[in-house]
Amino acid sequence: MTTRERFRRTMAFQPVDRAFLFEFAPWWDQTVERWKNEGLRIERRPPLNEFQSLLLQFGLDLHLQSWISVKTRETPQPKWHGAPLCGTIAEYERIRPTLYPEPAVNAPLLRTYAEYQARGEAIVWITLDGPFWGPRGLLGIEPHLYAFYDQPELMHRMNEDIAEFNLRAIRETLEILTPDFMTFAEDMSYNHGPMLSEAMFDEFLLPYYRRMVPPLRERGVRVIIDSDGDVTEAIPWFQRAGAEGILPLERQAGVDLAKLREAFPDFLFLGHYDKMVMPKGEAAMRAEFERLLPLMRRGGFLLSVDHQTPPGVSLSQYETYVKLYKEYAGACDACGTCNLPKDAPSYIK
Repeated sequence: MTTRERFRRTMAFQPVDRAFLFEFAPWWDQTVERWKNEGLRIERRPPLNEFQSLLLQFGLDLHLQSWISVKTRETPQPKWHGAPLCGTIAEYERIRPTLYPEPAVNAPLLRTYAEYQARGEAIVWITLDGPFWGPRGLLGIEPHLYAFYDQPELMHRMNEDIAEFNLRAIRETLEILTPDFMTFAEDMSYNHGPMLSEAMFDEFLLPYYRRMVPPLRERGVRVIIDSDGDVTEAIPWFQRAGAEGILPLERQAGVDLAKLREAFPDFLFLGHYDKMVMPKGEAAMRAEFERLLPLMRRGGFLLSVDHQTPPGVSLSQYETYVKLYKEYAGACDACGTCNLPKDAPSYIK
């Protein structure tokens, strides 16, 4: 199978030759610097960037992402992470000319990606700022949460603009290619669940999702939510918004994918491999793969590190992770189409 066929069949709960080898997020900069100090030599493969080149160098499946942000280079930068750029409608109107670039997409980049996609060598996906993430990046983390109560007009004003921009970005993208999937960046949950109530979601986010999602699904684009933290409670909310899946399913936040799969048998899940076991050695990594193997076999699930691989993971440890991933990838098929070696370990037979 080609890379693209393997992805599309997995997402359709269909048999595959092996699991799709997915590393959805680039490694931390500090992680790559550590690996370079430990002997990693990156073989750049233009026009691919460093991360994409390393995917192929490690023997992982190639995916090509384009993040289409509402911000531009002219947008003011916050003084620190989570700091506000604006706090009133007047301040928003002042910085608005620096937002919502035209054109919305990097057309030459997407045309290059389309060539890889057409050959089946890669999957292509885009990321859009969601109606939670977008205002938070402008209002700042704490003021954003107060704004649901104190400034509802500003919240709707921002999300009207974000929705219109995203719809334009979707149209421009679809003129060039049809992404295999897309994500709405949200980060709406933390380790105790969603940062807002279902009522707030229905009032301030749902109407905009119901405008943005249909043109994507009409073209067969898989709609995935990107939210850290414990997303268990929020999954039904996103289902009502038209989403088909979610990532990265962080173990440290208490997410239990086995329970989620039983509750949401047709939902798509990406991620969930506990990054915290990676520095603990091969036995711990193997145990984590054993935990996830039954879920891999059911389909509709792409295993990946449940967020960026941290700098506490050495190059040798990551190479062990990749080695085990490839071993288990050949054991994920529930329909018997994999040709397992006669000496395959008992836990994958």
